Amino acid sequence: MAAIMVQGCTSSAGKSLVVAALARIYARRGVAVAPFKGQNMSNNARAVEGGEIGTAQWMQAKAAGITPQTRMNPVLIKPEAGGSQVIRNGIVDPVAGNLDWRERSSSLWTTVKGALHSLMSEFDLVVIEGAGSPAEPNLWDRDIANMRVAEEADAPVLLTVDIDRGGAFAHLYGTWATLPPQHQNRLAGFILNKFHGDATLLEPAPATTANMTGMRHLGTLPWIEHSLPDEDNSFYASRSFRQDVTTVAIIRWPTISNLDEFAQLSQVVNIEWAERPDQLLGADMIILPGSKHVVSDLAWFRARGFEDRLIERADAGVPILGICGGMQILGEHIVDPCGVDGSGQGIALLPLTTTFEEAKHVAQVHLQFAAVQGRWSGLSDLAFDGYDIRHGRTTLNTADQVQAILPNNAGFVKDNVLGIATHGLLENQSALSVLFGAASTESFDAVLDRVADITEEALDMDTIDKLAGSPC
Repeated sequence: MAAIMVQGCTSSAGKSLVVAALARIYARRGVAVAPFKGQNMSNNARAVEGGEIGTAQWMQAKAAGITPQTRMNPVLIKPEAGGSQVIRNGIVDPVAGNLDWRERSSSLWTTVKGALHSLMSEFDLVVIEGAGSPAEPNLWDRDIANMRVAEEADAPVLLTVDIDRGGAFAHLYGTWATLPPQHQNRLAGFILNKFHGDATLLEPAPATTANMTGMRHLGTLPWIEHSLPDEDNSFYASRSFRQDVTTVAIIRWPTISNLDEFAQLSQVVNIEWAERPDQLLGADMIILPGSKHVVSDLAWFRARGFEDRLIERADAGVPILGICGGMQILGEHIVDPCGVDGSGQGIALLPLTTTFEEAKHVAQVHLQFAAVQGRWSGLSDLAFDGYDIRHGRTTLNTADQVQAILPNNAGFVKDNVLGIATHGLLENQSALSVLFGAASTESFDAVLDRVADITEEALDMDTIDKLAGSPC
């Protein structure tokens, strides 16, 4: 019934990975451990039993060796054009979504508190992740993710900072100094994260910061290259391009969603995150990814001049892959009788009509391709595990030159254009090998173990054990 919390000086400080590493470390020691994040804001989500949760908590549950559950992320906020969608206990809550964010916090706090205590009653240890930074006075009276959660769980807080950005010690001191005394006292130690180089060169700064704040220096984590999915999309920036490697251009919609599914792809190809039409030139494949607001992203796509260039590249034989919202945009018609997302005309590279329904379809799925002709023939008979998170239901307008290649209208191909409604294909090693001639060199579990090994060596685990109530 113990808990420990990882907060950050900023967003993208590496909280998610630290929580996953700690969950893996304790799970390997035989501790029944579960992750928790009260409120998450991300368009990267995974389908679990009962609904959807943030990708980071899904990954952390896998690290802990347990089945991901909605109570591990009881509130998920999904930004969309002009507002946000509120997911409560895995299910869309339209009433909460229509409230001002300040007004809905009290209602959501009841949900957060209930989920937290439910987990703490069943597991030996709950490793909690904060959101953004606790040092934001404008959010204190509506906090349901940081210090209010730490107090509810009576959890010591490990404060994580991204030292790669620079200014890490100022961030640490400033965060501590901004907090009121009762919250300062919860800051049990700090972790320097994402460090390149020789950590001994940092002295005496860690000790000085510890003396100034009373927080212990719990260790310095090196920069860890990995292919794990991430809610903050730390792999989002294009890598330095590698020679003789396939280049894939992925359209960077304003409300792009579920792009964490490309983390493993980024290990085997050069990814060009395309915000301009000229970035499609020279790409060996073009991907239209998921979208949280399909019609809005389609309007952005057209206004930027992408449509003509995409059609030109398709006519030139470049493989085009649309995933979920990307497949809907590749179709002809988008119909919205329920007022979910708006209606519009698609690019018409596939003869499809998508009809938006009020209820969101969320499911874990196992699919197998039929025999596929032409450019995508390597996918024939390939089976993969994926997940559906969408409002749209897509149907085929005409079978002329189009092949339905997945059950339940989940996939269609016409020449070099492929559309699939399900996420997860590009996390399948066989699919990566077929499409790009290479796959990730490490399995998902092997990456988690490697991250845990590095973390266990770098951090003062004896102190963390004591802070966590010595769960071992």
